[in-house]
Amino acid sequence: MKNYPTFTLGTTLREEQLAFFNQHGFIHFKKFIHQEAIDTLINASKKVEHEWVSKNRLKANGVPIKYGKDLDGSTIVQRFAFINQHNPVFSEVLYDPRFEALTQIVPGSRIGDQEKDGMVFNHYINGPESKFTQMGWHTDGLRDLFYGTLPLPMLNIGIHLSSLQPENGGLRILPGTHKQGLFKTIFRKKYFLDTRPDKNEIAIVPEAGDLTVHDGRLWHRVAKSTIEGEESRRRVIYVPIITGKVEVKTESSPTLFYQKLNGLVK
Repeated sequence: MKNYPTFTLGTTLREEQLAFFNQHGFIHFKKFIHQEAIDTLINASKKVEHEWVSKNRLKANGVPIKYGKDLDGSTIVQRFAFINQHNPVFSEVLYDPRFEALTQIVPGSRIGDQEKDGMVFNHYINGPESKFTQMGWHTDGLRDLFYGTLPLPMLNIGIHLSSLQPENGGLRILPGTHKQGLFKTIFRKKYFLDTRPDKNEIAIVPEAGDLTVHDGRLWHRVAKSTIEGEESRRRVIYVPIITGKVEVKTESSPTLFYQKLNGLVK
């Protein structure tokens, strides 16, 4: 399934959309936000970045902040956790009623902007000093194990702020693996360390403004761009839709072991 169908997101999900997601564990919606909104979000991230760099902030609610270097050698934030708590522009995105439609996929779920890692803003750039160019194979179910529970239904909502082609890298998934058992969830691949392509993977290739959803129990990775320099720059926001016990994170929350594993990402 290299060329998968795309859809349009409304305030409710159609049966065909739910059926596609249930079978494959992901879905791609076109033109969720327009260019003006994209520019506003990027500019807001730069304001948060300036504050965090100037204060040498290390964590957000216990989640390590990933710093790197831009092409000019300046320090940038490459992974912001809980960015929604540091600029209201990001929280306002979640007021869109179409987000509530996505909770239809998992009955009883909620937007987890105050839990897990909150709303995460990723900024990838493939340069000589970048510290965040890819992410190895993983499932988000590992997080639940470190919280002391079995993997629970969870969705990762991606708001894509950059247009990509496969050579730009980006999200790669193994469709249908959200239905695998616990053994394969833990042992199918070496978490974060294995970055190799899989013959069964498909590339998610969004345009700026698109929205994607993938089941957190799905095996997925972020491929490294084969392009270097400015053309490799890409930005994407992720926010979880989750189930289970409400566990709001605060500045006193501890750093979990799986979060330390993210330090292996280069």
